Amino acid sequence: MLNNLGGNTLITVTVLVFVTVLLMLEGFYMLWRSYKGPEARKIEKRLQAFSAATDHTPQAHLVKERMLSEVPWMQRMLLTLPRAHRLDRFILQAGLDWTVSSFLLVSCVLGVFVFFALMLVVRESLLFAFVAGGCAAMLPAIYLQRQRSRRLTRMEKQLPEALDLVTRALRAGHSFASGVQMIGEEMAEPIASEFRMVADEVNFGVSLQQALTNLSERVPLTDLRYFVVSVLIQRDSGGNLTEVLTNLSRLIRDRLKLLARVRVLSSEGRLSAWILSLMPFALAALVNIFNPEFMAPLWTDPIGQTVLKYMLVVMLIGIVLLRKIVKIRV
Repeated sequence: MLNNLGGNTLITVTVLVFVTVLLMLEGFYMLWRSYKGPEARKIEKRLQAFSAATDHTPQAHLVKERMLSEVPWMQRMLLTLPRAHRLDRFILQAGLDWTVSSFLLVSCVLGVFVFFALMLVVRESLLFAFVAGGCAAMLPAIYLQRQRSRRLTRMEKQLPEALDLVTRALRAGHSFASGVQMIGEEMAEPIASEFRMVADEVNFGVSLQQALTNLSERVPLTDLRYFVVSVLIQRDSGGNLTEVLTNLSRLIRDRLKLLARVRVLSSEGRLSAWILSLMPFALAALVNIFNPEFMAPLWTDPIGQTVLKYMLVVMLIGIVLLRKIVKIRV
């Protein structure tokens, strides 16, 4: 009988422990889903995007609180930096799900890792290790700049189609706000999310003028600012908005066509710049493969190392100059 009682007690305790663990796992899952689940991330991304605007009215203040860091003391420290919000807006314009603290942390970790690796493992000079660490710390900024440029370029190419959609909506009898909402619902990213934010801000109680101003602040495109200015002037002084948007769309398309033509005509110069930039490194690699004794003084002799360092600096300056020459803006 005692054995049966002990067996029943063990089974009961086992079942209770199993149920407790199951409930705890369910609770942790629900907690994670409420803060980090797909819906929570979607809402957080929309609210974070709102923070890129410059509207300080009470209606929009609640949706524009963006955390620069998830660590409280880091958040307080970043709020004291004058450029933190500008960097945050830069990250939002790139369309990346980063925070200012994570960006700065990755940059610092890369720089410090490369610096100590060169100092302790390769045993390079302090100046060379410091310069290499600084270059490594700049890699996240270069990636951020590249993503931002690609996103703005895609948005610039989508803008004429968006203006045509608003024009067709106005001719069909819809309001301008409805046309903006159609862009957010029917067009592809990234321009759809930006115009969707304009519609959401208007629904939150922000005036259309302020919502369009916020759009021009979030997206630093000259053509988009022409669109915002034309709409605001038409609302104040009147006029045929459909004709203005049609002419603006045609002007943007003609400019993009001219830019594509310029890129075709300058393709030979850009190819020459790439060849001149990569040829010294390619020749050095080939000579090092087929005749390593000839290239050995550059790595072993102190004079060769000094020449190599100065050569890399001069090559970097030359690459920057070539990029400035072949980059033509229209």
